[in-house]
Amino acid sequence: MPTPKDILGHLHGGRVLDVATGSGNFIHFLLDALPASTEIIGVDSNPRAATAFAEAFKDRPNIHFELEDALHLSFDSHSFDLVCISNSLHHFDDPLPVLRQMKRVLRPGGHLLVSEMYRDGQTETQMTHVHLHHWWAAVDTVNGIVHRETYQRRELVEMVAGLGLEMLTLHDLSEADENPKDPEILTELDPVFARYIQRAEGHPALQARGEELRQRVLDIGFHSATTLIALGEKPNE
Repeated sequence: MPTPKDILGHLHGGRVLDVATGSGNFIHFLLDALPASTEIIGVDSNPRAATAFAEAFKDRPNIHFELEDALHLSFDSHSFDLVCISNSLHHFDDPLPVLRQMKRVLRPGGHLLVSEMYRDGQTETQMTHVHLHHWWAAVDTVNGIVHRETYQRRELVEMVAGLGLEMLTLHDLSEADENPKDPEILTELDPVFARYIQRAEGHPALQARGEELRQRVLDIGFHSATTLIALGEKPNE
């Protein structure tokens, strides 16, 4: 499997923007490849993400959080060297305006990166993750939260290719060689099941689906679904 340095090591980090950053998990991936980035800004529309983000990067003064709407980024055009989004496209009704905003704030010659899990071509243990994600999406949806099912790989490629980027490269990241019944993973999933089953109160079919998936994790196991990383360069305008 390619490492972060394999994918991004040829880039000059410069000024980096991570869109829909949450607690900043993807920034750790970026730091593995671009340790010398001058500034990394994580943006999210959820103010609750700020506390976890600040704690995660409290010793890195060049990494900070800003409250932003990804559909209406406040940054100047052409102001970042690398703009990223990871596992968040499915949290928008329409991700294309988000991708266009990301391209707008990217300087010519800079790079746009999309990292997103997909649902097709997965192993049985990876399909556990896909089924779980689709259940989480259904529970969030009945609670009024935008959360779509995962895309097919082809859909993601077409979405990024439609932005008119140059030198587009695609990488598939999979960790399917890990123990699918690792007790640590099962322990981590237990509170997630409990939380979503509670959130599905009043929807017995969704609660039953949660219990079925809990049993699937025990019977079949769990591997994270394969992630596509698409990286392209913004042409000179």
